[in-house]
Amino acid sequence: MEQKRKLKKLDKPVLFLIFNRPDYTKEVFEAIRRAKPPRLYIAADGPRFDRKGDQLLCNEARSIANDISWPCDVSTLFRDENLGCRAAVSGAIDWFFDQEESGIILEDDCLPDQSFFFYCSDLLDRYADDSRINSIAGNNFQNTNTANGSSYYYSSYNHVWGWATWRRAWNQFDHNMLQWQKFRDNNGLHSISKDWSFLYYWENTLDAVASGKIDSWAYVWTFTAWLHNGLVCIPEINLVKNIGFGEQSTHTSNTNSWLANLEISEFKFPFRHPIEIERNVSADSVIAQRVYNINRLSMSLRFIRDLFGLKPFKSYIPFRKTS
Repeated sequence: MEQKRKLKKLDKPVLFLIFNRPDYTKEVFEAIRRAKPPRLYIAADGPRFDRKGDQLLCNEARSIANDISWPCDVSTLFRDENLGCRAAVSGAIDWFFDQEESGIILEDDCLPDQSFFFYCSDLLDRYADDSRINSIAGNNFQNTNTANGSSYYYSSYNHVWGWATWRRAWNQFDHNMLQWQKFRDNNGLHSISKDWSFLYYWENTLDAVASGKIDSWAYVWTFTAWLHNGLVCIPEINLVKNIGFGEQSTHTSNTNSWLANLEISEFKFPFRHPIEIERNVSADSVIAQRVYNINRLSMSLRFIRDLFGLKPFKSYIPFRKTS
């Protein structure tokens, strides 16, 4: 059974988001080449003309990602101007789902195990018409297995270092966070957690995203899932590694971070699906602490700094800014 599943051809399209890091682009593109998606969409933000060498690096990355060696329909969105992370990525995903009902999304520094593609493909089929499921993540940031004997569990957190979703879900994306203020004022965050440290972190963070102080499409995507009570499928093991930690990265510069040293494993087929579709609250609590550093001590210190103006609030963003 397992061997037969490995031999099945991938039938889902892939969106590959690139920018100006040809070395990483090449490594991730090799994983895509091995998976041989039938349709490949490549989107690249434009170079920053105030950055020396950006044009050359962008051109090199684009040439790598255009070297197709398998039967494949290819579409490209190569921008002349730099739009920045939020607009470039969300605009590229808009473009992707203008043409596809569902698909897999990878950035240029997100290196997947081959089983990731087929894990996503099967779950895209399984939950195609289930509006309770917002997306499918390739990451597991737990240090223990929290899937309770299943192949994956359900979370409120979107992890976007390799993921998949549907047009029906992406169409809900609130690009300008127009619904955030009403959601906040109606205590919408309480549906996720009533813990004050969680509320303090996310109210400040999403306020900053809505006002443009944080240039993040990923946080908008997380908010969109919460707005619509969407759940995310999280694999029992980690299937994608971010290889982009380093000085070139905006938000993942610390090469000593435990997130920089995640191992990837092969997903084991056949699936062991959860019996009930319900959020794993205890697993989400671990994510809040391990990934976002949300705990009462750290939030108390941040509150004091904010209160006395010692240091402006700065949200921890575990996702690299792509442009």
